[in-house]
Amino acid sequence: MATLVEAGVEIVGENRAQDLERKHAEYGDAFRWHFIGHLQSNKVKVVNRICELVHSLDSESAAQKLTVPALVEVNLSGESSKSGIEPSELERLLALAAEVRGLMTMPPETSDPEGSRLYFRRLRELAAAHGLQELSMGTSQDYRIAAEEGATLVRIGSVLYAQ
Repeated sequence: MATLVEAGVEIVGENRAQDLERKHAEYGDAFRWHFIGHLQSNKVKVVNRICELVHSLDSESAAQKLTVPALVEVNLSGESSKSGIEPSELERLLALAAEVRGLMTMPPETSDPEGSRLYFRRLRELAAAHGLQELSMGTSQDYRIAAEEGATLVRIGSVLYAQ
């Protein structure tokens, strides 16, 4: 984290509320904090206090408690191992959340980054259909493809820490 501060990184994402609290206690205002992990409704209070954006809203209970802007996580791959709502549930969740700025997705893991393009394109189309501007898609392995398909936020980590 200290290296990120030195490098001028402004926004960091955390995927566990307990790690978010611990890191925020140490680094506080050095960063703007985003929550990128699965958001359980019992962790919303921590996220509301620390974060400026949640990338992973996918439940009614969390939507009703959340006071910071969010991106709805959409499971476009249909993989049971992934969080997110089905595209058909999007309208309902948008109606419940206080402020949704966009969408997020995690495509299936693949050795070829080009394999993610279809999922990123579909997310962009869903966002446009609902008038949403932000797209959180792409990780260290496929962020270039995500950017080509309109990502406004990418979640890179492993490329920052690779030695």
